[in-house]
Formats: sequence, structure tokens, C-alpha cells
Amino acid sequence: MVQIKTPEQIAKMREAGLVVAAIHAATREAAVPGATTKDLDQVARKVLAEHGAKPNFLGYGGFPATICTSVNEVVVHGIPSDEVVLKDGDVISIDCGAVIDGWHGDAAYTAFVGSGHAPELVELSRVTEESMWAGIAAMKLGNRLVDVSRAIETYIRRQPKPGGGRYGIIEDYGGHGIGTEMHMDPHLLNYVERRRGKGPKLVPGFCLAIEPMVSLGTAKTQVLEDDWTVITTDGTWSSHWEHSVALTEAGPLVLTAPDGGKAKLAEHGITAAPDPLA
Repeated sequence: MVQIKTPEQIAKMREAGLVVAAIHAATREAAVPGATTKDLDQVARKVLAEHGAKPNFLGYGGFPATICTSVNEVVVHGIPSDEVVLKDGDVISIDCGAVIDGWHGDAAYTAFVGSGHAPELVELSRVTEESMWAGIAAMKLGNRLVDVSRAIETYIRRQPKPGGGRYGIIEDYGGHGIGTEMHMDPHLLNYVERRRGKGPKLVPGFCLAIEPMVSLGTAKTQVLEDDWTVITTDGTWSSHWEHSVALTEAGPLVLTAPDGGKAKLAEHGITAAPDPLA
């Protein structure tokens, strides 16, 4: 069952989403050479406490930290550690969430540590982020879930990869519904799998966490012995971007973007829904 939210519930999710945005801003500033991924986790905990919010990652399925810190070839679910020290040239994806009055927000971004990053890494992150926005722009009344998947995949496949070949669209992980739980129906693939059909119709109150994960090589992953850390099977580096989005009568509202998605959706010719907290 897909959980359909009322305008009042979406407003509460917007509160949680803005806390996630604040965590992103603080951890992005703290992701510098010499910092440990555990340091970033502590930053996130402080932001949550300042906003009176609860973490939704900590303890989820036994996960031992507040945020996921995925460095280089780690795709998702990297566990913050004192032993992982960020170096100049690293790429890190930070995934985090917050809960306000039982309503969840969830979002991720990719950041560059220090300087001197290869152009193909910069392009990888750009392609992944822009494919996310293509998916968000496909959250239109009357569209179906598969239209979001198709928009993400189409954008990625149309981008020339530096050095040739194709980007790997990670197959084993994708987006999801979000609301009173962090992960809810429906599961959102970042590519079209025709055997799955068109999926549910997008109606007002439909909320999704849209999160493409893309690598410079394979679409295949494996889980390390800690039962959490997911890496590419060929060791190629990856990028992960995510926003939580609500579809309203007035269009999409990006719950975890500070501006509600106005600027980026305008690039797609779409007007973001009014911010209920404005």
C-alpha cells in the first residue's frame, strides 16, 4: 500500500526535510582533508539535537550511526569510523535523515574532499545529481512510477561518459516511498524494468525519496563483512544523490531542498509547489 499524505502531513515532512538540509550544509562544510567520517557523524548528531529532531538511521536494522558516509568505491551505507580519514581527492556521499513528530525526511549528496579531482569524477557527480532532478521533474499528476524511473535512466544514458563506455546504474538499490517510516512502498528503480509494469499512478499526497546511484563502471555491487557497506564489484568510484519529494495539487515540493526545489525545477520548466512553512 502506498501511503498518501494530507497537506498537513506534508507540512510536517517539510519540517523534517529542512533538518536534513541543515545536516547537509553542516557536514559539507566539515568534509575536509584530515576529518574522519566519525567526525561528520558527530556534526550530524549536533544538528539534530539543535532542531529537536530524531535520527532515523541510528538503530535502523541495527545500523550503528546517525549518517551513512560512503567514500570513493563505496556506493551506500558506509559506516562512520575514526579509522576512515578523508584525504585530498576523495569523493564522499553522505546520506542522512531526520524525524519530526513521527514524520521522516531522507536525502543524500556527493561532495569532493579538497581539490584536484579528475574531470570524470566531477562529471559523474553532475550526471547523478541531474538525473535525480530529471526524476523529480517527472513527478507529475497523472504520471506513473515508471515515468520517474524512465526519466532518471534516460538522462544518464544520454550523457557521454569521459573516456567512453557507459555509466553503471546501480541495480540492487533504489528510491522508495517515505512518510511515517523511512522506507515504504513503492520501491523506485533508477532504470526501467519492463517486467515490473508501470507502477502506481502519481496522485496528490504521493511522497518519494528519489535517489540515483551511479558508478564509473559496473552496475553490480557487493556487501562487505560488516553487513552494511556496499561497494562496486569492480572498484570503480560512485556517486549518490537523493531528495525526498511530495507531489501536491500544485506540483512537486522537494521537502529536503532549502528552496523547496524552485531553482532546479525551473530549469525543467516546472513551478515548485508552495512551501507550506513559508
